[in-house]
Amino acid sequence: MPFPYYQRLTKTQKRIYDESDRIVSVELYRPGTHREHVLALATALEGGVRPPTERAAQALADGLTEALGVPALRVRVQQRRPSWQTGELHGLYEADAKGRYKISLWMRTAQRVQVVKFKTFLRTLLHELCHHLDYQRFRLKDSFHTEGFYRRESSLLRQLYPPELEKPAGAKTPRRPRSRLRPPAADV
Repeated sequence: MPFPYYQRLTKTQKRIYDESDRIVSVELYRPGTHREHVLALATALEGGVRPPTERAAQALADGLTEALGVPALRVRVQQRRPSWQTGELHGLYEADAKGRYKISLWMRTAQRVQVVKFKTFLRTLLHELCHHLDYQRFRLKDSFHTEGFYRRESSLLRQLYPPELEKPAGAKTPRRPRSRLRPPAADV
């Protein structure tokens, strides 16, 4: 069932939306080959420092784009998420006229400036990668947020998320003491 904004689309856009909606998964050949990069990203993000997180995200993106046969893209990890009245920006996919592709990700929440949870960060990276796949692999003329799009994102997450990072059912996450200190404004 299409999302409500479907009714506002043109006939051409509806065809693209419908085509996107029919593609429900992205299968990785041997997803375990990306495990090292996924775990490195989890470790880097947990450390809360931008440059190693960016390097780890770039290494994972490089492996995935190569495995999926699409052009490479640049991953930029920024500190604090931009926010506005409707929420926070988690990630952004951009392409320019020269055929360069970029994903921007933010590693800290806007309000509390806390490092985001790894699963959320990984899902955001995969979400933006799915926009890239829409254009480069599936040759769609636009990349809509369809049910199929979110299923593709989830299929990648299921293949890549390490089971050892899942919390056992009923387990509570220990609360961290809140710090009054803000993270450094600039990277070292």
